[in-house]
Amino acid sequence: MTIGLALIMSLTGCRVNSGTDVDVHSEPEFKAKAVSGKPVVVIIIDSLMNKPLQEALEQDRVPALKYLIDHGRYYPRIISSFPTMSVTIDSTLLTGVYADRHHVPGLVWYSDRERRMIFYGNGPKEALKIDQLQVLTDSVYQMNQVQLSKKVKTIHEELAESGKHSASINAVIFRGKKERDLRVPKSMANTTRLPDHYKITAPELFSLAAFAHLDPRNANHTALWEKYGMNDKFTARDIAFLVKNGKLPEVTIGYFPGNDSVHHRKGSMATKGIERADRALRDVLDAYGSWEEAVKTTTWIILGDSAQSDVLENREEFKVDLRPLLNGYRIAKLDRPVGQDDQIVIAANERMAYIYAISPGLKLSGIVKGLQTEAKLDIIAVKRDHSVALTGGGKGENVLSYRPGGPYSDEYGQKWSLSGDPGLADISLRGHRIKYGQYPDVLARLYGALHSHEGQYIVVTVKPGYELAGESSPTHRGGGAHGSLHEVDSVVPLIVTGTDLQPKSPRIVDLKDWILRIAGDR
Repeated sequence: MTIGLALIMSLTGCRVNSGTDVDVHSEPEFKAKAVSGKPVVVIIIDSLMNKPLQEALEQDRVPALKYLIDHGRYYPRIISSFPTMSVTIDSTLLTGVYADRHHVPGLVWYSDRERRMIFYGNGPKEALKIDQLQVLTDSVYQMNQVQLSKKVKTIHEELAESGKHSASINAVIFRGKKERDLRVPKSMANTTRLPDHYKITAPELFSLAAFAHLDPRNANHTALWEKYGMNDKFTARDIAFLVKNGKLPEVTIGYFPGNDSVHHRKGSMATKGIERADRALRDVLDAYGSWEEAVKTTTWIILGDSAQSDVLENREEFKVDLRPLLNGYRIAKLDRPVGQDDQIVIAANERMAYIYAISPGLKLSGIVKGLQTEAKLDIIAVKRDHSVALTGGGKGENVLSYRPGGPYSDEYGQKWSLSGDPGLADISLRGHRIKYGQYPDVLARLYGALHSHEGQYIVVTVKPGYELAGESSPTHRGGGAHGSLHEVDSVVPLIVTGTDLQPKSPRIVDLKDWILRIAGDR
């Protein structure tokens, strides 16, 4: 998933093609000095997966990634966050907690407090029905400055508090300690109701597509056909610029978005997006003068955020429309504000969805029963105070109830109380030991989503091969999609070069602490 900056700008008639229209830093103020130890560069390649990466490696199409693997370690199975959508996953990576604590629930969700839908950018059909200027405000300002919980700290914030420096390069989650103005392109601010800038807190070194950059050359690479700078090359140029100027801080976090759209179009085994990411990575390594120098002087961490699973090509089969399952309820429409007469709000995130009961007195149990009639639904879950009740499509009356704390322990050292049918979550029990099956770390990840924000709602996911749909939500027939708890959406690879330290567990939620330890902040 890439936040919808390019889509938003194109729909509002904006053209960003020169340094006069963007927040240009022709002579960037680099207050962050080069670190005495080895800097850490973290690059997130959206939807990077083990199988297509192995295919590209075997065909010798990704020399930069191969070089880093050959000179480091490779972890093929790192567990993502949930929902498996980039904004939620990157929030987990940057804060080291799941959604119940960082409070970024998904790409699409409903705020009960504000009584409105939150979109961070989604498909073109939805874009025609929703307020795109609000989407822009939510994605570049509200998500980081308001909705991401202030009770948790990002990697950037913790480093700043320790007197260390960091950089965020095109990353969607970037909150830091340095106050700055994020300039809206002039052609956009002059023709819309948007302000000319947003006041944000970010790392000392910061870039974000057409809004801010480090390398002056990037002012000329924010055109429509370059997705306004939200592309791999833009990210690579800014990281390489720091390298060439000897200004890499303790930690740099960069985002390569391009691979995601390739998998959405071509399916899970497409390699063109990985090959393009590798070409951008080569530009970064070349900035050192030699790749040997790159791995000698810098610690490299390359990882995916979520996987993508293949969606059926059959037009009649691939999509599970939630609206007929909610027949009889008044479902809120996208093209108007949520009204007093509306009973249900659907927030579809590809292969998962939040279904909200917003009408007083409306019981979730009745909605769950209607959903259970669809056998293509995988997991259906609701929160009950501090516990979770889980069932599935076509599962009859079977229920698994669980809550944190208790006699059962999983492989990550988490304690749980369980009652009912653990097979619903593909959990096997050996005494008081929990073993996860096709839903890795399902108890913690699902609990996080169900306690991620206020309101009365249900979490539903769909079985492999299918995609959920509400009104005008994007679908990917014959391509790839993600969002669910299933391992086909949840397992990503990790490449690390330049350190012997290892994460506490192979989960994205445990990588923040590991990155800070590598950077000498633990």
